[in-house]
Amino acid sequence: MKINVGVFFGGKSTEHEISCISANQAIHALNGEKYDVLPIYISKDNEFYIGDELFDLANYSSFLKDPASHLEKVTIYKDGNTVKVKPVKGMFKKEKVIDVAFPVVHGTNVEDGSLAGFLQMLDIPYTSCDVLGGALGQDKSAMKDIFKAQGIPMVDYFVVYNSDFDENYDEYFAKAKKIGFPLIAKPANLGSSIGIEVIKTQKEFKEKISECLKYDFKVVVEKMIKNLKEVNISVIGTDDKAKFSAIEEVTNGFLDFDKKYQPGSGSKKGGAKTAGAKAAGAKGASKGMASTIRKVPADLKKKQKEEIEKTALKAFRVLNSFGCVRIDFMIDEDDDKVYCNEINTIPGSLAFYLWKEEGLSFDQECDELIQNALNRYARRARKTYSFDTNILDNYAKK
Repeated sequence: MKINVGVFFGGKSTEHEISCISANQAIHALNGEKYDVLPIYISKDNEFYIGDELFDLANYSSFLKDPASHLEKVTIYKDGNTVKVKPVKGMFKKEKVIDVAFPVVHGTNVEDGSLAGFLQMLDIPYTSCDVLGGALGQDKSAMKDIFKAQGIPMVDYFVVYNSDFDENYDEYFAKAKKIGFPLIAKPANLGSSIGIEVIKTQKEFKEKISECLKYDFKVVVEKMIKNLKEVNISVIGTDDKAKFSAIEEVTNGFLDFDKKYQPGSGSKKGGAKTAGAKAAGAKGASKGMASTIRKVPADLKKKQKEEIEKTALKAFRVLNSFGCVRIDFMIDEDDDKVYCNEINTIPGSLAFYLWKEEGLSFDQECDELIQNALNRYARRARKTYSFDTNILDNYAKK
């Protein structure tokens, strides 16, 4: 009997379209002999939709602004021990059932623990981080503070708050001068390189920080490494068991939004792009992050490689992570120092291109994520979350 898998994607996020690309890859990677796949699109106003058109990415541009014109709006609820997907209109339309939720969402209002909380309330197995892990992974400020407390190496940074930027401008500016220019400024809760600013001079500080604050209430400001090598590694696992992937080296410099995702932004040379396209699979599947120009495995010294692998597992654990994540590192090639940059709790393309290098195909990766979700659900079922009391008897009418 097949497992009914609901692939959730979209949502009220600046990374909405990127989620659609990543999810479409996963939809085509899930083994049809094992799973009945139900794509569940979350619109930009946080409503749920289903429909056959969701299997082909070429259809998406036609309904992003008006999903109700092409798709069927549904509600998702629990009925006994079963999670059902019910059409909002059409009393006699057949309901669908999902056994496992497979979130492929990016950014605020979804990846940040919001969707995980909804799935937790439904009491259904799901393949991503729980509420805490998702929230910590999304908020770069909280993430870096925990990394720092746990001794994970990072470049010097500070956090600017929208509420007092003007009032305490001199104090923030003094912190910037102490670290030294150039600097990188990032909205604390965004991904896909959205809103990132490079601050090259003191004159640019106020203007660039103000631009970042258009996207978020907090901005992380950190030292920019001039002679930089960027490397990424993925981790798949649970709270008690995790493993790391091959390490990639990003070879086309800083990846802004367009370089990561716009068609034609990558080079036509190199094997990774072609391999990514094949792994993404069938009609309608996009290359997504697989189109990035990368070197796998990365050109690293043995000590650097071992440090990245060890630190990645530690970062995964201390942030309460689960499922598949990607952890980004920076190497200062002037002194060979390795710094942890950030974690992506549901990475673009689910980092399948890194696991492929380890002999784990995309469909096998999806299998492992689903099995981990089922195992976590079973373990949680054995925990005690309530117990009988007579407290309310004290308030009963006598």
